[in-house]
Amino acid sequence: MYKVLIAEDEDIIRKGLVYSVPWAQMQCSVVAEVRNGVEGIEKIKETQPDILIVDINMPVLDGLEMIRRTYEKYDYIAIISSGYSNFEYAQKAIRYGATGYLLKPLKIEELQDAVQRAKKECEARRVYVNKQLSREELKCFNLLEEEHEKTYCDEIAEQMLGYIAGHYREKIVMRDVAKHLNYSETLLNKKFKKATGITFLEYLNRYRIQKALSLLQSGHTVQETAWKCGIGDYKYFRTVFKKYVGCNPSEYLAEIS
Repeated sequence: MYKVLIAEDEDIIRKGLVYSVPWAQMQCSVVAEVRNGVEGIEKIKETQPDILIVDINMPVLDGLEMIRRTYEKYDYIAIISSGYSNFEYAQKAIRYGATGYLLKPLKIEELQDAVQRAKKECEARRVYVNKQLSREELKCFNLLEEEHEKTYCDEIAEQMLGYIAGHYREKIVMRDVAKHLNYSETLLNKKFKKATGITFLEYLNRYRIQKALSLLQSGHTVQETAWKCGIGDYKYFRTVFKKYVGCNPSEYLAEIS
């Protein structure tokens, strides 16, 4: 799984990026979302993402300055977004290692293409680093063991993601997942967090809200949506929805109508 950080000060756009993009299909997981560059630097240090989606014009500290202060120390690929077609911005973004410069309003297809390019760049960097080190050096730094552990975590996480995709409409508890996959709950929680950067419950909630947004956009009522996305209880659904989207379902419907 590739870890993604989204830096965007406009709540509606940021939430749209988190929940409207099929991240799991691209083997990606959103590990953090921030509203300005200062928060972004903190989360970059904390989560060490592989890919950044960064708005240039943010308060407190803008996106380019955030990247300038971190790109040499942290190994990520940045995709820049802006409402302005500014050649100087694009030049600076490329200088700081950005692989994409997207104009707002963002189109999902263009963003997906940019993410796929970023993933290829991430993989190319990993291959390059591995080629620079001899097998003996790798042993010295335990990188072979770490790579094996990463693959193992990814395989378990993929199985858990598949379980969510097939059962999200039902009540899901870790005990059932553990029984289905024949692993302990403790191991599953640990490996999922290591592979995706977030907890299983956090991912499950995000996945359900992503499905809820699609259902609401397709004309389903709030109550129908609550049941179809697996949350069921209407009041709890409103609470979870507002936590992740920033408004309640009725307000969201009014906004998109």
